[in-house]
Amino acid sequence: MLSAEMIEIVGPALVAGLMIALTSAPLGIEVLKRGIIFIDLAIAQVAGLGVVVSSLSIHEPTWWVTQITALVFALLAAFFFRWVEHKCPDQQEAIIGSSFVVAASLALLLLADHPHGGEEIQHLLSGQILFVTWQEVFFHFPIYAAILVLWFTRPGFRSGIGFYALFAFAITSSVQLVGVYVVFTSLILPALAVAKIIKKQFIAWTVGVLSVSIGVIFATIWDYPTGPTIVLSYLIIGCLTRLTCNHLHL
Repeated sequence: MLSAEMIEIVGPALVAGLMIALTSAPLGIEVLKRGIIFIDLAIAQVAGLGVVVSSLSIHEPTWWVTQITALVFALLAAFFFRWVEHKCPDQQEAIIGSSFVVAASLALLLLADHPHGGEEIQHLLSGQILFVTWQEVFFHFPIYAAILVLWFTRPGFRSGIGFYALFAFAITSSVQLVGVYVVFTSLILPALAVAKIIKKQFIAWTVGVLSVSIGVIFATIWDYPTGPTIVLSYLIIGCLTRLTCNHLHL
């Protein structure tokens, strides 16, 4: 059973995960539709590189400085990928994938001599969602809400530079809350689960909500690493959803 102390920890982590799940579902469906699967990994890793640069350049940077630095890096990557889409669309996926590898390698090189480099890389990849505070949740909530409102009320934002800008804002917030692995999973696995379904959005949201809720609760009860547990939860729920929908011919 969850104790009162555990509930206090799980509360903000669960809300943060649900915000990310609800925002990532429509973005992931669009990513799969465009066939640029690695863009989420690439922008997440570039945003993470911004976090590393901030921590190494400034002694104990404030949370705001880290957030802004990561966002600048993510926006630069997003605008670059938009330029690539316009100039050489046939090589876009290859360039995006290469950008992920380069950003990851730069982060490893920058942290090579850092006394806690291995720990920093682990946090960047698998996140520290159980350390999320209500203050962080309240800060990020308007960002996710604005993205969803623009996405569903201003269809023009789904194309051109608007898509890449919204994507960069979403990824920047998400990667600092849950890490690169969960960001990629929350975008792609629900989209894959509903790829052949007509009413994609609602079911993709359902996959995300169930996956995050089950992952956070099980990780807390069994004292497992939360990020990897959420990833496996997404995989199981996503596969079950795909099989069920195929069986019911939805």
